[in-house]
Amino acid sequence: MSSRSETINAIREKIKGFPATPGLYFMKGPGDVVLYIGKAKSLRSRAASYFQPSADLMESRGPKIVEMINKVETVDFLEAKSEIDAILKEARLIKDVRPPYNTALADDKTFPYIEITTSDDFAGVYITREPRARGSKLFGPFTGGARELQGTLVLLQKIFKFRTCSLEINEDDPKRRFFRPCILYSINQCVAPCGAKVEKGEYRKIVADLIKFLNSKRSVILRQLKCEMDEAAKAFEFEKAAVLRDRIRLIERLDDCGTLEDHVQPEAFAADPTEALAELKHILHAENPVRIVEGIDIANISGQEAVGSLVKFIDGRPFKSGYRRFKIKTVSGVDDYAMIREVVSRRYKHAKEGEELWPDLVLIDGGLGHLHAAQQAFEAMGAYPPRLAAIAKKFEEIYLPERDKPLRLPSRSPARKLLQYVRDEAHRFAQHYHHLLRSKKLLEE
Repeated sequence: MSSRSETINAIREKIKGFPATPGLYFMKGPGDVVLYIGKAKSLRSRAASYFQPSADLMESRGPKIVEMINKVETVDFLEAKSEIDAILKEARLIKDVRPPYNTALADDKTFPYIEITTSDDFAGVYITREPRARGSKLFGPFTGGARELQGTLVLLQKIFKFRTCSLEINEDDPKRRFFRPCILYSINQCVAPCGAKVEKGEYRKIVADLIKFLNSKRSVILRQLKCEMDEAAKAFEFEKAAVLRDRIRLIERLDDCGTLEDHVQPEAFAADPTEALAELKHILHAENPVRIVEGIDIANISGQEAVGSLVKFIDGRPFKSGYRRFKIKTVSGVDDYAMIREVVSRRYKHAKEGEELWPDLVLIDGGLGHLHAAQQAFEAMGAYPPRLAAIAKKFEEIYLPERDKPLRLPSRSPARKLLQYVRDEAHRFAQHYHHLLRSKKLLEE
């Protein structure tokens, strides 16, 4: 038996132990490099379908998949809580790992949210991929797509009659009494705060009821709609029954979403790059534009499976090909400062030798002690980056080597948002990798 046949047989035996539950499967080549990430309702059956003796992969999946399978040396999996969780984790991991045979989901396109602008006098309800920085309530991300979500929003508007327009409506604006509402008011689909047809307190109750509905299981209204659909069908009112069926499906689609905590989409909350970089250049007193920023973070639990992460931003946007992960090798126990020194030394030894370009700014996730740890690493190397900074999570304070006190920027500052984005991306990337190491040991440096 050839070595390739032995490899395929070993893969088939391994897949027999996969669970028949939702999750992600990983096609891995030499050196445990991830070639492809896929999602599945049943991990066992989906992964096995690539390696059936009778499977015609060329016919069913095309030449690229055949090429990939010929390189696969092992297959692994990661279970998910649900199909929706699997969809969102797949998108996130493909963006992070960037397997060569995943062509979809590798860009920065995000899943949409429902956003309720609660800080407005009369909150609007919108579908967005670019939420406000603050002052709004978010639900999602939703996996069904913006078109289906729009249909759901139309149905919810018929029930709750909130506004979806982009008008700026202030309670104390006397001109509202003379404003002519749009057709949605005429067809009883909006209570028209634009035309002073509803008091602020009453409208806030409408928005509160909507938020409560979105936070709930929605079982009461679904039972009611299903009873109406059954009654319409029994009365041979099939068109009415079909309309009710579609409404039920739209409301059920609200469950096709993740959570803000578990399914972070940092791309959706980015600051305007041009404004951010201009302000950052001014804050750092830099002679040249600050184009390349690298962020460093550490993740560990009681010193176990400690990892460091490095993310790279170019012109204010993530450059995923420049992301790096480091398994901590020289530090035992919990010592974040020593781990930062190790990651800094390993990352920038090539820049010191002139083999790589220095970034314009190295950003450390942490406070003054973390900044000093990075400084010590550079001093020990005899190398100095153009700019060094740290940003602490608690008060969003920015520490700079040349300042005695931390810098606090306004919450709406584009530079602060960019630094937060770099810091949060490094933190998420480190934590994500750390989680994978502990759960399945899927990815190695």
